[in-house]
Amino acid sequence: MKKIFVFMLALLWASSSVFSQTIDGHPAWAMQGNIYEVNVRQYTKQGTFKAFAKNLDRLNEMGVQTLWFMPITPISKVDRKGSLGSYYAVSNYTAVNPEFGSLKDFKKLVAEAHKLGMKVIIDWVPNHTGADNVWIKRHPDFYVKDKTAKPAVAFDWSDTRQLNYKNVVMQDSMINAMKYWVRATDIDGFRCDVAWNVPYAFWKRCIPQLNSMKELFWLAEGDKTYLHPGGFDATYSWDMFHAMIGVAKGTRPATALDSIKAKYDKIYPHNALELYFTSNHDENSWNKADYGTFPGASHAPFAVFTQTMPHSIPLIYSGQEEPVLRAIKFFDKDNMKMGKYDREKFYKTLLFLRKQTPALSADASFRKVNVGDNKAVYAYVREKDGKKVFVILNLSNKEQNITVEDESLIGKPLNVFRHQEEPLTSKPWKMDPWGYVVFRYN
Repeated sequence: MKKIFVFMLALLWASSSVFSQTIDGHPAWAMQGNIYEVNVRQYTKQGTFKAFAKNLDRLNEMGVQTLWFMPITPISKVDRKGSLGSYYAVSNYTAVNPEFGSLKDFKKLVAEAHKLGMKVIIDWVPNHTGADNVWIKRHPDFYVKDKTAKPAVAFDWSDTRQLNYKNVVMQDSMINAMKYWVRATDIDGFRCDVAWNVPYAFWKRCIPQLNSMKELFWLAEGDKTYLHPGGFDATYSWDMFHAMIGVAKGTRPATALDSIKAKYDKIYPHNALELYFTSNHDENSWNKADYGTFPGASHAPFAVFTQTMPHSIPLIYSGQEEPVLRAIKFFDKDNMKMGKYDREKFYKTLLFLRKQTPALSADASFRKVNVGDNKAVYAYVREKDGKKVFVILNLSNKEQNITVEDESLIGKPLNVFRHQEEPLTSKPWKMDPWGYVVFRYN
């Protein structure tokens, strides 16, 4: 009888372990996690997997959880842009860019990241290939044709060719190529480039098949409403990003952020996650992020915002912890030259706070709090499992008067950036331009 009881306990434990692997339909590890985008080419002087691997311990100590590697596949030479070409002009879906190293090097890098408890996702380019992809000669019917019956250019990207999703064999080939990377390297998910131009029906076929191999995380570059029902865990919060830029420039009030949140709550499923960011490879190289969009002191409160909002998966782009305050070249070698890491302590505080408290889980509750001029001050409370975080952000270049009247927030919470408990009363106080404070309760 005792043996049966022990067996039943073991069975229940095993069952609970399986069920606990997901929360609200997503990999459990993602809910209090974050993403760090890795630009291998520009990260080090060598631009290789081996050279980047030397940063794993530092990034782990900073609190980075998930590494997103920009495309690691070979780059087409036909119609190549610049001296090295675009990462997104893929010449072979099941090979490694020799500039970065070998498949063995990448597998070792993934294994080392896993030993540190980190996750790895890779950038996947399903909408188009490079102009000399191996499929063009082997499977010309995989492509949309132009007026001359040649593979058509995707949009105005002259170094790419548009794939034809009416071709089921092409779809199967794409899915098999993605399975290859899960099987060969044990990655934890995909960031799918131009996911918004790939049909819903494909994602409904693709994602379940890949998830049957392993519980994967799916990030879509896109914000179309079909992407979440199609199987993606997270989509791009472009509208929120652009609203943040408007607030930073002073052309929009802080209440504009509420409008975007309300829009997301309306058009997306209740469990939809959004990638929040102040920069990424596109926004940095082409649109001056974050050195021009959130310059100087204005960067910090918006970074706090991305890390503490509900349904958010916060992103840090390579070099933001330095910070690298310039546009990184896209088609040529342009080493970021890091070493000072002036923002590292700031990001570490945010990343570990998110990791340590369920109050910042993507599914934790959210409520706005009025503590001053709502056109300039954005304040809110996140709560879950008896834990609470109170955030106050001055999203303006002027000093603001702050008054906390909510009795549930009065007390002696921990000021997470000062690493000390502080009395919080209803007495008015002033917050510096672009100021921010995060209080942790319990």
